[in-house]
Amino acid sequence: MSRSQLAPGVEVVAVPGRDLAVRTAEGEFLSVRTQDADKDALLSRLAGATTAPADDELHRVVRAFEQAGYLTDEPQHPEWPAARRGIRLLGDPVLTEPLAAHLAALGAVPHTTSAAPAPEASPRDLDDLLHEDPAAVVWCLDGPVPDGLWDAADMLPERGVAWLRCHREGWQAYVEPLAAAPGDVTSAHIRARRLAATPAHRELAAYWSGPRTSGAPVRLTVPAAGLLAALLADDLRRWAIDAPDAPGSGGLPARRRLRRVDLRTLTVTEHPVLPVPEAATMPKTKPKTKPKKDG
Repeated sequence: MSRSQLAPGVEVVAVPGRDLAVRTAEGEFLSVRTQDADKDALLSRLAGATTAPADDELHRVVRAFEQAGYLTDEPQHPEWPAARRGIRLLGDPVLTEPLAAHLAALGAVPHTTSAAPAPEASPRDLDDLLHEDPAAVVWCLDGPVPDGLWDAADMLPERGVAWLRCHREGWQAYVEPLAAAPGDVTSAHIRARRLAATPAHRELAAYWSGPRTSGAPVRLTVPAAGLLAALLADDLRRWAIDAPDAPGSGGLPARRRLRRVDLRTLTVTEHPVLPVPEAATMPKTKPKTKPKKDG
């Protein structure tokens, strides 16, 4: 058998008075018909024992687990590839500090740009973003995104650098999809899609461009900042190890979803988002000339 043990999240339980049952990674229970198979040998085999199935019935059950995708031979915690370890972090420390801690624990090498808050809200050119040859650039804002701030960063995927970002608008935070290749969703695409999806597009555009009048400020709590950092770190880890999209995520690929986080309840909702195609230009046509009359 090529796969040796139950995949992460898959468990087998003995049901009193009945046969075995498998609990899938999605949390569903399925009955397992073992017939005359040795249950102890089966459970030992599914737990990772290297002994081969002793009889045909045991072999059949193990084979059924493998075909259903419930077995794996992959390491449960693959290492972060060396070529993708360098991660540059920009933005507000309330978000970049917990993110850096998560990334370091996962095996990445985060580099936080130390600068005062004001310069972090200023545009940067592409050469500056590519300084020290990062594998990915992450930009986190504890506030709305000023017009033009991320224009240069949107060109990072065309240079082979992954691009991930998040920002806060009042009590709502947005974790945008990671862009890793030309044609992926950029911050400009997100803004265009959000404007197109709301009847209050003029108000939203005005909110982004400012100025805004606020009362008591919204403060990111430690749990809220930790949640946002964890979502970003997980996206980066999945990109780094080329992990497949998790099943049960609503069918939305990670690079085609926008996540909205309610900072009051820490509720995360996902919304599909696609790149915005470039507007087709009208073909240029020569004006028709009227035939000249004789005489």
